[in-house]
Amino acid sequence: MIKYKNQNNNNGNNHSGFTLMEVFVALFMLSIFMLAVSGTLLDSQRGWNLMYNRTFSEVVTAGHIAKRVFEANVRKSSISELSIDTSGKWVEVHYYEDDTSTFLDCYARFYHSGTTLYVERGWLNPGNPSNPKGTLSTSIICENVTNCVFKQSGKYVYMMITLNDGSQSLVIGSSAIMHNN
Repeated sequence: MIKYKNQNNNNGNNHSGFTLMEVFVALFMLSIFMLAVSGTLLDSQRGWNLMYNRTFSEVVTAGHIAKRVFEANVRKSSISELSIDTSGKWVEVHYYEDDTSTFLDCYARFYHSGTTLYVERGWLNPGNPSNPKGTLSTSIICENVTNCVFKQSGKYVYMMITLNDGSQSLVIGSSAIMHNN
């Protein structure tokens, strides 16, 4: 009987797998890829945190509140009764309490003191010269105010406010037109 030699065996030298050098090269390429991906993810996280803080920080929220309160009060005020400090430190607007009022019977005074922006609201009594107005309330609009200036141009009243909480600084400009005569 004739035995045939197995031509696939090659004396045991036919092993499948990777050499040690191929494994090292693959690990090196994988580590370079992982460093690049982790660097990108870290950069993205930093950018996200920065934009989140710029959008939702206390300074930004306080600035939007100050802008809304200022604009709402100026819009309902009368152009004929506006008092503004020559240096721009405060502004006082007069307005009708409601649609049935026959004369300007309320006021709102915005002013900056220390690091706080306030609004003082009250009633007007032009028929009584000894007691022409009375304060009903004084409210804090926002804190961390480093500068606030009020100006007027025609029917427009402007507020330029600078807020700084130590970690972020923000300058907000606001203008509103007085609608009533």
